[in-house]
Amino acid sequence: MRVIISPAKKMQVDTDTFVCNDLPALLPKTRVLMEYIQGLSYAEQKALWACNDRIARENAERFAAMDLREALTPAILAYDGIQYTSMGPAVFENSQFDYVQRHLRILSGFYGVLRPMDGVVPYRLEMQAKAKVSGTRNLYEFWGDDLYQEVLDESRVIVNLASVEYSRCIGKYLVPGDRFITCVFGEEEQGKVVQKGVYAKMARGDMVRYMAEINAEAPEQLRAFDRSGYRFDEAHSTDTEYVFIRKTVPGRKRQERS
Repeated sequence: MRVIISPAKKMQVDTDTFVCNDLPALLPKTRVLMEYIQGLSYAEQKALWACNDRIARENAERFAAMDLREALTPAILAYDGIQYTSMGPAVFENSQFDYVQRHLRILSGFYGVLRPMDGVVPYRLEMQAKAKVSGTRNLYEFWGDDLYQEVLDESRVIVNLASVEYSRCIGKYLVPGDRFITCVFGEEEQGKVVQKGVYAKMARGDMVRYMAEINAEAPEQLRAFDRSGYRFDEAHSTDTEYVFIRKTVPGRKRQERS
């Protein structure tokens, strides 16, 4: 079984906490992307990243000096977002690190697929970026089925904790015999399940930690997940979508909307 998650836009450097086990498996294609971005003008880079001037200049400097083999941070520590904070990899026990290294894969517009202990450098490149590289129209076309092939293991079971932007890189290439299960974290409102961005990201991180703690080897084990107020909801779930509903505290919803 493999578990897929999205990267975070914000990244950090930590070359001291852990030694990187390896380099990313799809590094040759990452180098192609790096050289493509390095060849763009600053205005073209900024348009590609769709960000403000401060972030664009920071990343232009990063790419100008980029070395894909030096000063590397383990991928699971490099991303600094809500999901990763909730996951808390910095305080994983050894057995939990072993678990995520075997089962967890981080999808990336720049690196393709990352194992948690693969060494990375800070970058900015979202999967939806309008990059026309090597004759392709976008990054989805550039990567093709590489991400799917790299993620899949002998079980052919994939638990999807990634955003739509990234999960479509895998879902597009599924074939009969594959089992692709998307976890949905939401609240029930007027009979519909509504996902709230921050809470859903937190729950995805909590789910990764939960799976590592119980050493989950089958997706059915995820149904017992009961953190951050979420509970498995059988009525809304299917074989391909596990829905977890968060019960709101009376009065809290009004406060959240104020």
